[in-house]
Amino acid sequence: MNSFMTSKLNIGYEERLIVENLNIMIPKGKITALVGANGSGKSTILKTLARLMSPSAGSVLLDGKSIHKQSTKEVAKQLAILPQNPTAPDGLTVSELVSYGRFPYQKGFGSLSKEDRSVIQWAVEKTGMGEFADRPIDRLSGGQRQRAWIAMALAQQTEMLFLDEPTTFLDMTHQLEVLELLQHLNETAGRTIVMVVHDLNHASRYAQHMIAIKSGKVVGEGSPVTVMNKDILREVFSIEADIIQDPRTGVPLCLPYALAPKDAGAAPEAIQQRIAVPISVSV
Repeated sequence: MNSFMTSKLNIGYEERLIVENLNIMIPKGKITALVGANGSGKSTILKTLARLMSPSAGSVLLDGKSIHKQSTKEVAKQLAILPQNPTAPDGLTVSELVSYGRFPYQKGFGSLSKEDRSVIQWAVEKTGMGEFADRPIDRLSGGQRQRAWIAMALAQQTEMLFLDEPTTFLDMTHQLEVLELLQHLNETAGRTIVMVVHDLNHASRYAQHMIAIKSGKVVGEGSPVTVMNKDILREVFSIEADIIQDPRTGVPLCLPYALAPKDAGAAPEAIQQRIAVPISVSV
């Protein structure tokens, strides 16, 4: 993958426009976190980036070509997506689930090749699921299930991985388990990862690039130091917050302490001007 971007992207449901004139670029080889309040349009954007939804106008461009004009198999060889709360048929084992990731490489109804089986084993081991390979998905913990689904996405052998709220409904242990796995895949295999994240501090810690969304528009975009500032958080989440530096990692941490006054938000354009130069983190 050389470039992945949107150009004048409009997304809507029937007559309702959710996203208008969206122009973003996804950095290669980095983890990008889409953040925003419920209903801001971040999951809609992710689905459109991953070709699960079609835009009403504009384009999603992968190496200069619209992904919505490419075949399903062609796109599936370039990007994989893990939607919210995926479900598997009862009794399906981890290895069987992961084998579905080889679909883009199979011809007709052919059986798995030697290469397919090798990739499946690699994906299972890479996600730490080797001891659970023959266990049914419905007998796994939440974190184990998420790792199994990530293994299936890895088996597609794509450069890009999209995840819609991968830690939803998981306890703190399993949230960290999944996020550290994604960080490991990014650092060791150079995977470009795009994920919708609710927890701002998780986004700041695990992503190198953040895109803050409000009402389908980009309010802030850049490194965590750039995006995690009081003005952007006030505009996007309607909160007042202190920003401190994590003593272990050095990334900014958000400490919300109150709801923002109704008229406290600045216009997105004004905020975009202020974040042209990264804002330093106060300690």
